[in-house]
Amino acid sequence: MFNHYNSNLRKFAHELRNESVSRAEKYIWKALLSRNQMGIKFKRQRPIHYFIVDFFAAEIGLIIEIDGNSHSNKGEYDAKRQNILTELGFHVVRFSEGMVLNNIDNVENQIRHAIYCLKEAEIKSPPKEGD
Repeated sequence: MFNHYNSNLRKFAHELRNESVSRAEKYIWKALLSRNQMGIKFKRQRPIHYFIVDFFAAEIGLIIEIDGNSHSNKGEYDAKRQNILTELGFHVVRFSEGMVLNNIDNVENQIRHAIYCLKEAEIKSPPKEGD
């Protein structure tokens, strides 16, 4: 469905996955996103286009981003990045690090809702020409 994997960023993504994962990213991965706990497969630190996204569910084109302290001065960059990913057909859901660490139930509900809506949209959308 989505074919924007950037193999040029693979090494950097691997380093991010193994060396500089934030506490919130570790927490959401173990609590919700690993081992198909949400009924869908997520990958961590996935290279897409010219970016590396925190979490990605290819089946439905869902990107989950965790905004830590380093994002406080990157609002314009994050918005531009999100616009590009959205234009490519991805759906981006963002959470602050504090939200993940302090309100995981709300985060889980929002992710489950996004998954449900994207799966429903996929079911209802007519096949595209050439499918």
